[in-house]
Amino acid sequence: MDLEMNTDKPLRVLVVGCGNMGASHAIAYHHMDGFEICGLVSTGQSKETLNNRLGGGYALFSDFYEALEATRPDAVCIATYPDTHQAYAVKSLDAGCHVFIEKPIADTVEGAERVAEAARRNGKKLVVGYILRYHPSWQKFIQLSASAGKPLVMRMNLNQQSSGAKWTVHRNLMNSLSPIVDCAVHYIDVMCQMTRSRPVQVSAIGARLTDDIPAWNYNYGQMQIRFEDGSIGWYEAGWGPMMSETAFFIKDVIGPKGSVSIVAKNASASGNSDNIDAHTKTESLKVHHAELGADGLFARSDEWVDLSDEPDHQELCNREQRFFLEAIRSDADLSDATADAVNSLKIALACDESVRTGHIVMLNS
Repeated sequence: MDLEMNTDKPLRVLVVGCGNMGASHAIAYHHMDGFEICGLVSTGQSKETLNNRLGGGYALFSDFYEALEATRPDAVCIATYPDTHQAYAVKSLDAGCHVFIEKPIADTVEGAERVAEAARRNGKKLVVGYILRYHPSWQKFIQLSASAGKPLVMRMNLNQQSSGAKWTVHRNLMNSLSPIVDCAVHYIDVMCQMTRSRPVQVSAIGARLTDDIPAWNYNYGQMQIRFEDGSIGWYEAGWGPMMSETAFFIKDVIGPKGSVSIVAKNASASGNSDNIDAHTKTESLKVHHAELGADGLFARSDEWVDLSDEPDHQELCNREQRFFLEAIRSDADLSDATADAVNSLKIALACDESVRTGHIVMLNS
C-alpha cells in the first residue's frame, strides 16, 4: 500500500530506539510525505544499521536528551525499553512535541498517569502503540464478539520460543517488566473492548524458568480477569528457549450464543512463535453458533470470515503513523484512547502484583 499522503509542511520527528519497533516506525516516517526524520537515537549500533537501511544521511545520536535539544523536533517516536518511557515522554511533551510511544505507556501506573497528564497540560497528541487497534481482522474479531452474547469467556495467549537475537531482546525487556505486563496490555485492551464492562478483580501465577533474568522477575505468567458483567478472560505469555510451541497461539471468545475464534494455521505453525510478523496474523475468523434445532443438532453451520485486507507488521506500523499524523493535523481528541492505555496497564500491573503476592487483587473503579 502506498504510504504517501498529501499534507502541509512535514512534521520533523525524532526516532528514539532503533530496534524492531523503532525501525518499523522509522521506515513508515521515511516513506511518508507528512513526516521528516530529523534524527535517530540509540545507545548501541542499531541506529547505524537503521540509517544504512534507510539510505543514510540522518543525524545519529546516542543520548536522547542531547538529541531532543539539538533537533528540536515537532514529534518524538519512543520505541525504547519500558523503563525509559515515562521520562522520555514527559520530557518530549514538555518540550512541545507530540509523542508516539510504544506500549506500555510506562512501567508504573503513576508513570503512565504522569505521561497522560503531560499530554493534557501541554495540549499535545499522545498515541500509544496498540497495534491491534489498526488491524481490520482484529477489529472484526471484536465486533463479532458481540454476537456471542454475555457473559463472555475470552481465551488468549502468545508464548514465544526465542533464541539468538530475539532471546537477547526478551532478556533486555525483562530488566523492566514481565512478559504478562509487556504483552498482556494488548489483549487486556481487546478484552475491555469486547466487554465494555469494568474489570473488578485479577489473579495470576508466574514462574522463573531461567537464571538469565533478574532474580525478581519471571519469564512465564498466566493471568485471569473477572468483569462486572460476569465476563472472564485469561491470558498467558512466556518467553525463552525453553518455551513450548504447542498451542502457543490461542485467540477466541465464547458466549451463550456461540464463539468466535482466530484461526491462523500458518502463523501458529511450529517455528513461528517468535516471528513478529506472525503475532498479528489472523488469516481466518471462525464463527460458531450454539443454536440447536428440534433434532438436537446444530441449527446453523460454522461460518468462516476471511478479510482481504490482511496487513503485515510493517503495514500496521504504517497505519499507526498515518493515524498519528491525522490526529495531529485534525487536532483529534485522544483522551479516551489514552485512558484505555492507562487502564490496561493498571490491570496488567495488578496481575503482576498477584503473581508476586499470591493473592487476588481487587480493582478500584
